[in-house]
Amino acid sequence: MVLAKKKARLKSKARHAAGKTADAVDARLPLAEAGRALLRKAFPDHWSFLLGELALYSFVVLLVTGVYLTLFFEPSMAESVYQGSYGPLQGVRTSEAYASTLRISFDVRGGLLVRQVHHWAALVFVASIGVHMLRVFFTGAFRRPREINWIVGVTMFLLALLEGFAGYSLPDDLLSGTGLRTAQGIMLSIPVVGTYVSFFVFGGEYPGENIVSRLYPVHILLVPGLLLALISLHLLLIVYLKHTQWAEPGRTGRNVVGKPFFPQYTAKSAGLFFMVFGVLAVLGAGAQINPVWDYGPYRTDQVSTGSQPDWYVGFLEGALRLMPGVETRLWGHTLMWNPLVPGVLLPGALFMVLYAYPFFERWITRGAGEHHLCDRPRDRPVRTGLGVGALTAYAVLLLAGAQDVIAFVFEVPVHTLTWVFRIALFVLPVTAFWVTGRLCLALQAHDRDLLEEGEATGEVRQSVEGGYHPEHRVYPAEKRYALLARDLPRPLDVRADRRAPARRRLAARLQSSLSHWYYRDRVQLPVSEKQQREIDAVLAAPEQQEAAQGRTGPEN
Repeated sequence: MVLAKKKARLKSKARHAAGKTADAVDARLPLAEAGRALLRKAFPDHWSFLLGELALYSFVVLLVTGVYLTLFFEPSMAESVYQGSYGPLQGVRTSEAYASTLRISFDVRGGLLVRQVHHWAALVFVASIGVHMLRVFFTGAFRRPREINWIVGVTMFLLALLEGFAGYSLPDDLLSGTGLRTAQGIMLSIPVVGTYVSFFVFGGEYPGENIVSRLYPVHILLVPGLLLALISLHLLLIVYLKHTQWAEPGRTGRNVVGKPFFPQYTAKSAGLFFMVFGVLAVLGAGAQINPVWDYGPYRTDQVSTGSQPDWYVGFLEGALRLMPGVETRLWGHTLMWNPLVPGVLLPGALFMVLYAYPFFERWITRGAGEHHLCDRPRDRPVRTGLGVGALTAYAVLLLAGAQDVIAFVFEVPVHTLTWVFRIALFVLPVTAFWVTGRLCLALQAHDRDLLEEGEATGEVRQSVEGGYHPEHRVYPAEKRYALLARDLPRPLDVRADRRAPARRRLAARLQSSLSHWYYRDRVQLPVSEKQQREIDAVLAAPEQQEAAQGRTGPEN
């Protein structure tokens, strides 16, 4: 009895102390209020919004496996004679980096599994970022007020490419060394400063003795730290700005509908994490990747036969192979257009376009206010066509990066294949843009038919005159809502003052022309004036609603 009372008093004191501590902390850091708001935060429940979480969870797997690998890896190019358990390479002179990679693969318990899980996670990480960005692009989720989050995402994609290349180069095998040699050639092609850049990166003449030890802190510390900071900023902006959502009954530009963070979304997200981890573990255990023991240690006088980089830089390899070997001599300097154009100018232009695109679309759009509902890709045929055209160009370059392998397998001359890919690089993206635009307009016309005639039942009615007519039923209201709630801006008609400077008049004409090219093609849906007002109310952002109320006065 006495022990029970003492136990009860101790529990009471512990609860009282915990309460006082929580109150003291909350008075200085309002964690309780923030915690309550976060727990009830609405998260999207559509599958397409999980693509970003795939990137997040594969990054978590990368961190965990990377920490394990750092315990055994030696970031040194100092040479030694390999005496490990892999028989075919015993007695061969290798770098410490390559020897430690072999040791991880054959001598460390679970080392090969962790190494392969790490590599597969890296591929999934870059791929999920890319697919997530495509989802954001095709649905218009980069528009105001989310331009900064788009810039953060593009920067993360760029850093992921750098992180992948750095990790790919660390083992110092023949395949990764070939990639480093390609990178050094790209550095040397930079006019005037290329030689200095190469000497700075490699610490002297290629290959030097410092590149692995320099890439190591970049791979395990610098870039992961930047990625962690950007991921935190990205999530913070998502919480602050709220997520976009698909047009469905009850969802407008002024509300946020979704599952609360706890417990529904937490359970679903945790399940996705374990699924990602499980799939990566299965891939690491059953699908061999990057067998460095087959390639052998790097030698500057050797090149790996049929060497192919990871897919995310495969387009760069293809561009290098398709660009003719042209050079120009100017003012005592030689400009090597290959690899300058495909290795420096092409990636630079790609990321400049990605960074600038949200502001370009806003520049040519009338009334570019806030947007919180996702676009259906069919409703923006030009944007969708541009995205599909870019993906087609990427696919051509990716295949061109394996032209030697394709030529060998299908017994096609490499020269012929090179010209096929060169022509395809200019023809196929334009064709894909045009075909995609036509398909989008055809889908819009199909939507109009659904609204006018209804949904086909599959039954046919014969009239008294003997004719046959397909039966239709009224299209469901929730589906009509999704078709009608579309934002189609009108083209701009910019007219600059004739007394304005010529540069300003030219910019106005360019803005107007681009806007008409971007927004002129559309299929009008059968809506009445009342329905159009209702659609405008659904699409209106909070700022537009407040402005409308300010003009009309407060509602009674």
